[in-house]
Amino acid sequence: MVVMQALGFVETRSLVAALQAADTMVKSADVRIADFNYVGSGIVAVIVEGEVAAVQAAVDNGRLEAEKLAEIIAYNVIARPHDEVAVMMEQEA
Repeated sequence: MVVMQALGFVETRSLVAALQAADTMVKSADVRIADFNYVGSGIVAVIVEGEVAAVQAAVDNGRLEAEKLAEIIAYNVIARPHDEVAVMMEQEA
């Protein structure tokens, strides 16, 4: 099992804003996109993973760019997520 150092989330009410957030996040820090979820009712969530500082920078930058285009529903960084969270992420993939 791979230990995740951090997970970051940006959730928007727009596919275009979520795509902008995803692009900004991977360009601004050493993170990878772990998941891209179409939640429903126009809400889209982008999840990235990487080192804690990189994920924090990526989420901050992604949120700032996405909010220029649409409403931000939520954003968060989970440093050193519990192993059970990693299992949940693997089941989603």
